[in-house]
Parts: sequence; C-alpha cells; structure tokens
Amino acid sequence: MTSASRNTNRVVSGMRPTGPLHLGHLHGVLNNWTRLQLEYECYFFVADWHALTTHYEDPADISTHTWQTVIDWLAAGVNPDQATLFIQSRVPEHAELHLLLSMVTPLGWLERVPTYKDQQEMLREKDLATYGFLGYPLLQSADILIYRAAKVPVGEDQVAHVELTREVARRFNHLFGREHGFEQKAEKAVRKLGAKNGKIYAQARKRYQEQGDAGALEIGRALLDPHPNLTVADRERLLGYLEGGGRSILEEPESLLTPVPKMPGLDGQKMSKSYGNAIHLREDADSVAKKLKTMQTDPARVRRTDPGDPEKCPVWGLHKVYSDNETRNWVQKGCTTAGIGCLDCKKPLIEKIQAELDPIRERGEQYEQSPDLVRNLIATGNEKARDEARDTLVDVRAAMGLR
Repeated sequence: MTSASRNTNRVVSGMRPTGPLHLGHLHGVLNNWTRLQLEYECYFFVADWHALTTHYEDPADISTHTWQTVIDWLAAGVNPDQATLFIQSRVPEHAELHLLLSMVTPLGWLERVPTYKDQQEMLREKDLATYGFLGYPLLQSADILIYRAAKVPVGEDQVAHVELTREVARRFNHLFGREHGFEQKAEKAVRKLGAKNGKIYAQARKRYQEQGDAGALEIGRALLDPHPNLTVADRERLLGYLEGGGRSILEEPESLLTPVPKMPGLDGQKMSKSYGNAIHLREDADSVAKKLKTMQTDPARVRRTDPGDPEKCPVWGLHKVYSDNETRNWVQKGCTTAGIGCLDCKKPLIEKIQAELDPIRERGEQYEQSPDLVRNLIATGNEKARDEARDTLVDVRAAMGLR
C-alpha cells in the first residue's frame, strides 16, 4: 500500500532521559543526529514515558533528566532550527495511538521481541513483570507511526523493533484500510482523471495486477501525481486500487542502519551510566582529566620499566576511537618496549577528549544560563509535533470507526 501523506524524507528518533549523557551517546547517536538534520526532516524526542518502563519506582529524577538531556543535545550540536525537538509526554497522541494499536497487536509479537528477555535478565534487580515493560516496543511503534516517518536511525540491535513497527502498520492497514465502499469510491475517483487518462489507468492496473508489470505500476502512479481533480483521499484510494490493496493509513518505516561504534568505558567495558565507567559530555575538565589519569592499565606494567600489551589495556580502546595511526603506532611501540609510561600514553588521549568536550561544555553552560530559551524552543517543538500527530490520529480514528 502507498499513501500520499507519507513523507519520504522524514526521520524519527528518541532517547530515554535516565541520566547525563556520555561519550557513548555522543559517538553512537548524537554525532549521527547532527548529520541527519542536514539531510532529512528530523523529529527527535525525549522519551520520558519510556523511562518509566524501567524507572517507575523512582520517577523523581525523570523531569530533571529530561531537561538535562535536551541541553546535552543542544550542546552537542543538535539544532532546533534544523530539527524538531520535543518531549514525548507533551504529545499525548502517542499514548492514544499506543492504546489503539494495542487492541489489534497479538501478544506473541511483543513477547518475541529479542530485547524483552535480554533486558529482564540484565535488570534482574528491577521488577519488570509489568504491562508497561511488555508493551514498550508497541509504544515505540506508536512513536514512529504517529509521524508517518520513512526512516528510523538504528543500530543492528534495534532493527527488530523497526520490523515490529512495520508488522504493526501492515496489520492495521489490512484490518482497517479497506473502507466501506472502497471499490465504488475508487471507480468514482477514476472518472475524475478524465476519459483518456482513466482508460490508461485501467489498463495499467490490469497489467500490473495480472502480469506484475512494474512499468505499468509506474505509469499508473504518474497519472496521479499531481492531478488537480483529485483530493488527497482520492489519490490514496487510487494508489491502493492500482496495487490491489486498500488505503494505507499507517506507513511502514525503514531502518536507517547507522554504525554504532563501541565506546569503551574507563574499565574497558562498554561505556554505561550503570557501570560507573563513563565520561559525561559536560563533565568538569578537571574531573575528566582525573578519571583518565587514574584509568586502570595493563596489570603487567607494575613498574615504569615493565613492558606491556596495549590489547590488555582499557586505554588502548580509547586510542582506537580518538587517535590517528601515527599516535597509535607510537603507543604500540612505546608500551611493548617500556619506552613510554602509562601517563605518557594517556596524555594525547586526554588532549583529544578535552578538545572534543570543550565546545560542548561551553554551549551547555550557555543553555544552562538560559532555561527560558530551552523551554520555549521545546514548547515550539511540542506544538509542531502535536500538529503532525493529530493529523495521523484523524485518519486512524476514522478508520477504526471513532469519528
């Protein structure tokens, strides 16, 4: 099914506000967002409802983390003039669409989402036997479908969530896309094309549906876009009629696969707030330097004269992210021959990370000093997002008989 209302250049992505953002977020998400905002119509939201799925027992910090997350985004270069920034809970249409989708989504679809059992295992200290946690992938689907987005930037581990969203949209359209009297309304719309174009459309429809002629499909589509006599609803009907389906109310998004580099933490594990091994984006420069200087290194290097192995040292993982080939070669040679000490090895790394964080800290301080500016730009984003979400729900409600 194809819809005239689909925006093929729209991207949607969100982030849970569970604490200050760190270098892993910068390299895994935010640097990508700052590139996407130059190429696509982007909607980026703080997923505060999603934070409740795992932090419902301690919600006091969610509001604070929400605003700090926004400031971290702005400090990292996400531009409210180039992307729409908003807060999920300020657009209640997300919740309504989630509710309506829950009426038709099979329970088994949610139970088979790979991260469902994985996170239950990882967060065993939390009681996650809740409907909210089981249903969070469907809320994610609502977050995407409410904006009729074409693409969702994800790493490979999140592709399953986008696929679930596609299945949900497909099922919804199958159940509700066949409006009452669809064929009669489609035939009436054909007549609006005029006798000549109507005949070409009918021939193209027959060739495509009987022979699978892709060229005929393109001919039929070309007749409809643009056409002054057709309403948006008529065009959607004729596209569905051409392809042998019905109207497409919800659009199936595609995964926009993005490389997500593993950002090692101070202990060599993946950088994470929960591991206590993170460097935060707006962390004080002295604190960052202290953390890096006291990072554990290869345990074999007890004394300055002991040779080491970079592959056994957590500092090497950060050099892989930040250092050029010349510096990495210098580290390799100096470490294995005891030609340099561990503080010598860390010095260029500290300089690189501080240079990356300095402008982020500076911009963050400016936004911290202008809370009204931050709230106003989010209020503007909230309203723009609500306008788009309301438009989608008008069609969804009508399709489900909730006029």
